[in-house]
Amino acid sequence: MNFDLLHPADQLVMFISRIYHYGMTTTSGGNLSILDDNGDIWITPGGIDKGTLTREDIVCVHPDGTMNGKHRPSIELPFHQSIYKRRPDIKAVLHAHPPSIVAFSIVRKLPELNLIPNTKLICGEICFSSYAIPGSHELGENIAHQFDQGFSTILLENHGVVLGSRNLFEAFKAFETLEFCAHLQINAQKLGKLKILSTEKIEISLQKNHALLDEFTPKSHSSEERNIRREMTGLIHRSYDQFLFTSTQGTYSARLLDGSVVITPFGKDRKYLTEEDLVLISDGKKEAGKFPSRSVNLHLEIYRKNPSINSILVAHPPNIMSFAVTDKPFDSRTIPESYVMLRDVQKIPYGANFMQKEFTANMISQKTPVLICENDCVIVVGNNLIDAFDRLEVAEFSANSIISSIGIGDIVPISDQEINKINEVFNLEF
Repeated sequence: MNFDLLHPADQLVMFISRIYHYGMTTTSGGNLSILDDNGDIWITPGGIDKGTLTREDIVCVHPDGTMNGKHRPSIELPFHQSIYKRRPDIKAVLHAHPPSIVAFSIVRKLPELNLIPNTKLICGEICFSSYAIPGSHELGENIAHQFDQGFSTILLENHGVVLGSRNLFEAFKAFETLEFCAHLQINAQKLGKLKILSTEKIEISLQKNHALLDEFTPKSHSSEERNIRREMTGLIHRSYDQFLFTSTQGTYSARLLDGSVVITPFGKDRKYLTEEDLVLISDGKKEAGKFPSRSVNLHLEIYRKNPSINSILVAHPPNIMSFAVTDKPFDSRTIPESYVMLRDVQKIPYGANFMQKEFTANMISQKTPVLICENDCVIVVGNNLIDAFDRLEVAEFSANSIISSIGIGDIVPISDQEINKINEVFNLEF
């Protein structure tokens, strides 16, 4: 989707609805604005239900201070105006109160951005702004001062977060990623000590490049491929809705009967992916004009090594990823479904998934259908798309249960004798 072609009012409605319905602000909380080429500021209204906003509710504030709209603008309009005046590079501002970021706001600590690669690249340097009354001139000055220093992602003491960027989607990506980081850190610290990526390891991850594949133009698309595109698109949207993916993170692939592969594209918003956005890989070549996920060569290697695997997911769900950023091992012996679906979940060292593809592919088997890549991602495989998706869900739910059990009592895993019986009843490989 090309957000730049949408009217500012439509963009604001789209993103405030997205923020509200994903539990990252309340009915009355948060405000977004866009500065257009005419110098007009389009801003969400104050005191209007964020879950039911329409384009007619958006307020337009002209450079001379006059306004168009049936509502008053957000009381935070002054700090939006201050940011635009001081930072000509910024054309969109987002302010909200998502629960995990607010948790850091009220203890006045910054979330750790170096738990997985790319998050700091997306969020930028972050800082705090001193507390002041919402809507006050003082709050506006406090925030604007930090923007003057070059920051574009700012936590507000005992309040929330403000982000500015060149467009609303870029601001939203940073916002969503920061909330993910905060949520991940809160979960992980319940499990144990955080494993933070060094500058050197971050640099290694930044060297990941697009796969150098020749291009081809498909002459036709089989019914099987069309069906896979439809099913995959639906599951990608479902994964986003269930917080298994973010807008920028998460990859699906599926192998067709002729050996070709359909895979998620690089850099496109997962919430709005279409069948057309997906990329066909055939005989080592990519569909012309498209960029597949940078993990495409890993997917191809896993398929090459494992003839029974026909679908692969790479994801970053916040509960299972908590095990990736700590030394805590993941034990699937919680309930029978978890063990049957997940079996022997293994961790692999940081970087193995993009620097040691053959090693990573060799770690995958029917007995080990889930790999946790330290400080990076989770790899899940299945016989088909729904099988892999189900397994990812079970992994995330199981991790959530383990984290939730902390403080209740010690976990009692299913015994070895009981595991042997499950293996026998369900005819699982040993």
